[in-house]
Amino acid sequence: MNKILFSHSYFLRFDPKQWELGQPYAPLGTLYAASLMRRNGYEVSLFDTMFASAAREVMPALLQHQPDLFVVYDDGFNYLTKMCLTNMRGAAFEMFRLAKEQGCTVIVSSSDSTDRYKDYLHAGADFVLIGEAETSLLELANAIKQGATDYDHIEGIAFTEGSSIKKTAGRPVLKDLDILPLPAWDLVDIEPYREAWLKSKGYFSMNMGTTRGCPFKCNWCAKPIYGSRYNSRSPENVIAELKYLKQHYNPGHIWFCDDIFGLKPGWVHRFAELVAEENLHFKYKIQSRADLLLNDDQIEALAASGCDNVWIGAESGSQKILDAMDKGTTIQQIREATKLLKKHLIKPSFFIQFGYPGETKADISLTIKMIAELLPHEIGISVSYPLPGTVFYDRVRTELQKKTNWTDSDEMALMYKNTYSPAFYKQLHRYVHQNYHQHLAKDSLLKLIRNPLAATYNNLKKAASILYYVPLALIEKYKLQRAERLTA
Repeated sequence: MNKILFSHSYFLRFDPKQWELGQPYAPLGTLYAASLMRRNGYEVSLFDTMFASAAREVMPALLQHQPDLFVVYDDGFNYLTKMCLTNMRGAAFEMFRLAKEQGCTVIVSSSDSTDRYKDYLHAGADFVLIGEAETSLLELANAIKQGATDYDHIEGIAFTEGSSIKKTAGRPVLKDLDILPLPAWDLVDIEPYREAWLKSKGYFSMNMGTTRGCPFKCNWCAKPIYGSRYNSRSPENVIAELKYLKQHYNPGHIWFCDDIFGLKPGWVHRFAELVAEENLHFKYKIQSRADLLLNDDQIEALAASGCDNVWIGAESGSQKILDAMDKGTTIQQIREATKLLKKHLIKPSFFIQFGYPGETKADISLTIKMIAELLPHEIGISVSYPLPGTVFYDRVRTELQKKTNWTDSDEMALMYKNTYSPAFYKQLHRYVHQNYHQHLAKDSLLKLIRNPLAATYNNLKKAASILYYVPLALIEKYKLQRAERLTA
């Protein structure tokens, strides 16, 4: 019982928006688990579903490696897997069936299976790993190899025993992340990732995690894997992985996929020092909060170490909505953080969320106005998405029917009753994007008029796009007004 075939359940082709976007990241959580198991004497292999067209494509890997354990281990760092899309759930269930037919013991770890462990056990999984799972997987695999029949002592798992389902005590999260080996990057065929990025963006980006967990209490944010504890790798440990990636794959860009990057006091400054000492040259993007981006020295250190894009959880331009979300930030902080990032030539990007309960037309207008005034580098728009374990989910759960998850990341379905219909929010998404691009074009045109000698091809192109986006924004606004009337 020494062979493990790892997989995950994110199929890029099953998510049309992300497939068209062409910016895939390797399954980082899977690679961490595989690396730990390999260090402990297991023979590991990987079936990477990222570019697969169907779940049945796992069969050649099952036949080639003849694993004892088939482990579907999803990435706890990626918001796409946290969304628990039903396309991916169905694919996981199909892989369970195929692996069971080959005599494998099936183990699964994901945000979705943590929340819905009974469904996954009924679908054929022998064990579900609850929460942060590397240590649980190692203990479980060792017990299975030793022929154990009693698993009650293993923390953080669920399994079927007879006609009943058992769930053991929860496992505390890891505090010292440096004890984990670096992810098993060698298991991944990196070239399809590189090709997709070069085709879509002209550079190659890879993903890394420096922390786990988030201590903040936004009431819509689910934390089924790492919880509310915040634990960090040392800057030295992160630099070691960066050097490995640069040596073997030479990415020009890194996405640090932490929920909150560099929260630990002094971490960012030490990281910047090490980047300089090692003469590392790369750009990176992070996720953060407006209230953590108000210190000039901190932003200067981010810029010095290569940060060129910060995704801020702005969420709304209405303070009323931010307060209802228990966000703990203010509109003024969003404005100040945006200004400070731009001062240091770091691009601020906004996550925006519409449809939170109680949101009115006035709140929506404030959000649209904030985007137009602050002009972030990029915007990511969603509607509020209820996930188990959150205050928000408990607030709307009586309104949820059979549909509790999206099929893919572009579905944008509002799954509970709100001020407007789901069709309105879908159209709102289109309008806000076109209105945003219209204002970007206007800003470029004004800069060109003020300083024509600074004109470049890209500046001219962006300014000229006003001829496209102004009429398009008007059309989308008309459609939005019509959707609003239909709701009324």
